[in-house]
Amino acid sequence: MKVYFLGGAGTVTGSKTLIETQTKRILIDCGQFQGIKPLRELNWQPLAIDPNTIDVVLLTHGHLDHCGWLPRLVAEGFQGKIYCTAPTRAVTELILLDSAKIQEEEAEKANRENYSKHEKAEPLYTINQTEKVFPLFKVIQPETSIAIDTGIHAVFKNVGHIIGACSIELKVEDKTLVFSGDIGRDNDVLMFPPIKPQKADYVFLESTYGNRLHSEDDVQLELETYINNTLRNAGTVIIPGFAVERAQSIMYLLWQLKKEDRIPDVPYILDTPMGINVLDIFRNHPLWHKLSPIDCEEMCRMFRMVSEYRDTIEWIEDNQPKVVIAASGMLTGGRVLSYLEHYIGKTETTIIIVGYQAEGTRGRKLLEGAQEIKIHGRYFTVKAKILEIKGMSAHADQTGLLQWLSELQTPPKKIFLVHGENQPADELRIKINEIYGYSCSVALLNEQIELL
Repeated sequence: MKVYFLGGAGTVTGSKTLIETQTKRILIDCGQFQGIKPLRELNWQPLAIDPNTIDVVLLTHGHLDHCGWLPRLVAEGFQGKIYCTAPTRAVTELILLDSAKIQEEEAEKANRENYSKHEKAEPLYTINQTEKVFPLFKVIQPETSIAIDTGIHAVFKNVGHIIGACSIELKVEDKTLVFSGDIGRDNDVLMFPPIKPQKADYVFLESTYGNRLHSEDDVQLELETYINNTLRNAGTVIIPGFAVERAQSIMYLLWQLKKEDRIPDVPYILDTPMGINVLDIFRNHPLWHKLSPIDCEEMCRMFRMVSEYRDTIEWIEDNQPKVVIAASGMLTGGRVLSYLEHYIGKTETTIIIVGYQAEGTRGRKLLEGAQEIKIHGRYFTVKAKILEIKGMSAHADQTGLLQWLSELQTPPKKIFLVHGENQPADELRIKINEIYGYSCSVALLNEQIELL
């Protein structure tokens, strides 16, 4: 049995791990690379394995870095089934359509305004190509064994992180392989705690926060302080939010603050069509999260839901103090960029970063103190306050990752660390060895190994 690390190795994006058995080729996740240009350029390279030879895809969850290359995979010949939970299917369809739409619009804009370095800018994939992915989805129930082939079975187990997210236990050739996907937190405001694996011969463990511990600061108090300080100065608060789960978590926290009269009565805006649609997924899948139907409706009534871009323009041009949640969470695209073009040069603006920012993204650059930022081919001076709330990540920190391994009944033969930059992954490797004594290594991009 062979393993190919085709993405999500040495980076937190582009997750793709291929398992080759004697009879099947199984791809775990099919993510898009994001961040620095050398990573983004990998999206345009052909896969090291012919997509036509891949039999199935097992999808842990619907974030772009785990599902965002599916349209290319299908366009290049993949014809098999894509197994996932019902919420993950719904989230993935939203995210892929949004991604395709943004790419088409940005390619058109680059050609119209002539700022592409290429003779003609092209989208990575189109809406038409994206829609060809959807008939391949095969929805499964968690905790239910799915037969992939004779002697090959998969079980999906809730792992928190976002709605529908699961780890995957793959039983093949008398071995048990466990793929963590992205692991959530035990104390998440909306998601249930992740289920820990009991048995594994090989573990493929994410390491996003392999060298970090989440802040124990009061997240609500931080939000309250930053918002009130900004609004007192007649400024606007912009919170870049991942449309799935993070935007809803921010909404929940703001709703709680508003109910307690800790923040003032100003417009609170959710400007992400996909984030609005995700609220419907929460309504349709109540067993996957903690929010009751009544609370969900009450929370939503607090916010101005913005779907049409003309309404985005109106809110941008409205200079009254307000709080805006807009995607994307790493500032790599989406409507938040339109807000930044108008507000990032104003000293009274506050931008609150609330999630992981991959290497090379605008969000990472702002956290690192960038004095100017490039948006749509133009440079903008950064005068806004850039603040970070570290306690809102949907990823487990180093302690959470270590605890996720704590219920293994026997030592695994090997742990492979994926979905992490090299330094965090290596520090987690050292911790795993110190605490458990397990054999552990950091996966390398395009590395091929054989499981004996």
